[in-house]
Amino acid sequence: MRTQVRTEGWALAATALLLMSIDAVRAAESAGLEVESKISLGQVRGRIDHLAIDLDRRRLFVAELGNDSVGVVDLHERRTIRTLTNLQEPQGIGYVPSTDTVYVANARDGSVRLFQGANLVPIGQIPLGDDADNVRVDDAAHRVFVGYGNGALAVIDASTQRKVADIRLKAHPESFQLHPSSERIFVNVPEAGEIAVVDSGVNRQVAAWSTDSLHANFPMALAEPHQKVLAIFRHPSKMGVFGAQNGRMLTSIDTCADADDVFFDAKRDRVYVSCGEGFLQVFVAQGEHYADLGRVVTVPGARTSLFVPGLDRLLLAVRAAGQTPASIWVFRPQ
Repeated sequence: MRTQVRTEGWALAATALLLMSIDAVRAAESAGLEVESKISLGQVRGRIDHLAIDLDRRRLFVAELGNDSVGVVDLHERRTIRTLTNLQEPQGIGYVPSTDTVYVANARDGSVRLFQGANLVPIGQIPLGDDADNVRVDDAAHRVFVGYGNGALAVIDASTQRKVADIRLKAHPESFQLHPSSERIFVNVPEAGEIAVVDSGVNRQVAAWSTDSLHANFPMALAEPHQKVLAIFRHPSKMGVFGAQNGRMLTSIDTCADADDVFFDAKRDRVYVSCGEGFLQVFVAQGEHYADLGRVVTVPGARTSLFVPGLDRLLLAVRAAGQTPASIWVFRPQ
């Protein structure tokens, strides 16, 4: 009798796991994302931060903050081909196609390290002083912007690879986005409770949008065709939708928790949010608002991602857990 009960228990457990798997697949299908492949990063431990792409070579750069390294992944061959070591908590990373240069921002020593060419030869560093973080590239204007310190965006001339200006802010900048058809830069400044608007033509802040009762605005994206700024807040977990012209909050919607990246997919009018809670959440634009398409189960702590329109893929960084190595999950939008 005891054997029969035990067998029935195993059967029930197996059925429950099967149903959970089916539910996860259905959720992924409804959210419109499908796992295409998983690429191991090798012996990489600790937190993973931001990602950047060399589209021509199909190379992904992974800021392996907890490992003091940058992984180089060949997306065509689906393997890690190199690791740049001896860095100082790399956080932000950007690639400048015109000079074939990778910029790596380091939190611990506040430096930006430069690597150039197919062989990623180290060609120097730019000292910023403290907590070098997010990197954004305006290749047409030959400028690289790096958030750092207690409140600044460093402006780097990509031709001379020297810092030429600082744009002062009220506190440390988190994610920021360059408007593609103007000189405006929108900057999340969570400690100041605002989104700062910067004029890069004069290198100064020209406006501040209050975030009111929403706090900890870390990720940001531009829905440029709709003239909207999308900011994701952690307290509470919400996506705030702001008019890009006047900063008015149009709506807010619940998101998964501990978000660190958000991207707008212009081809499908979708928004992808990656959360450390262990989900990707997908929204679709509906007029002034966004409808929730659903969540895709990932791994707790996997909160850094990159949507690459040129590949039509969403890439998610998953840190190591137990015996499972760190990896990049490649999602194909359906």
